[in-house]
Amino acid sequence: MNGVHDLGGMHGFGPVVREENEPTFHADWEARVWGMLQVIRGQGYVTIDASRYGIERMPPAEYLRASYYERWLASLEYNLTVEGLVAGGEVEAKIEELRRDPDAAPRLDAVATPPPPRQHPASPPPPAPRFAVGDEVVTRNVHPVGHTRLPRYARGKRGVIQRYHGPQVFPDTNAHGLGEQPQPLYSVRFEARDLWGDSAEPRQTVSLDLCDSYLDPA
Repeated sequence: MNGVHDLGGMHGFGPVVREENEPTFHADWEARVWGMLQVIRGQGYVTIDASRYGIERMPPAEYLRASYYERWLASLEYNLTVEGLVAGGEVEAKIEELRRDPDAAPRLDAVATPPPPRQHPASPPPPAPRFAVGDEVVTRNVHPVGHTRLPRYARGKRGVIQRYHGPQVFPDTNAHGLGEQPQPLYSVRFEARDLWGDSAEPRQTVSLDLCDSYLDPA
């Protein structure tokens, strides 16, 4: 979706700072967030695309302030509420309870049987690929309201099909409970100059994995 969450190609954020020997988790709570995500996805309640869309639901200022795992935690809370596993206001009430009593034990008597995961619509067979390796294409200049994996900096740009990956889940529908709706997926190579103009480094290319419906013949 359009918004601050699509950071690729945006100016003003400075260089990416690399942490030497960076650990997978900087704190125990980050590992717990990651573990909860794997359980919820494994049980079929939330897809990876719905998780990404949950991050995109964060207010811009909150998103920019948050760390990596804080964003995944916000997405987890959003999706658990959407799926009916957490009641509205329940998380805030628990936070307030723990502020008053950090050692408060969980209320095991309040644990309810979770509802079954939602059944998503059946998907039709994927369409035949429209492009082959070496074909020139142009990305569509679209501005979807919901989730998409076509970044803004690559819209309306010319590229060349570099590889065909076969039919893959279409994130734009899978993020919203509309089914996997598989589409042909390609790796498309772009000249950096076509993406960034005169500010691009010379002789550099960028390859993006893009779904069939993102592309038109050049």
